[in-house]
Amino acid sequence: MAFDNKGPKNRKRKKVCQFCVDKCTYIDYKDAAKLRKFISERSKILPRRTTGTCAMHQRELTEAIKRARQIALLPYVTD
Repeated sequence: MAFDNKGPKNRKRKKVCQFCVDKCTYIDYKDAAKLRKFISERSKILPRRTTGTCAMHQRELTEAIKRARQIALLPYVTD
């Protein structure tokens, strides 16, 4: 008998933007705890495909992380 292949079994769910779910209009650069979730262990900004953020919030997130780095709330690099 033939196998019934209707589609991929290990389908991954699409990630949903956390900021859209929370209806966040502004990403605060002073909230370092929230921003750390979007930074790798080497202090690089994680891409959209990893975090699941939408394009608008990814741009705002990038600006917020850069501002937080400027005033030393987040590190530029980790040693």
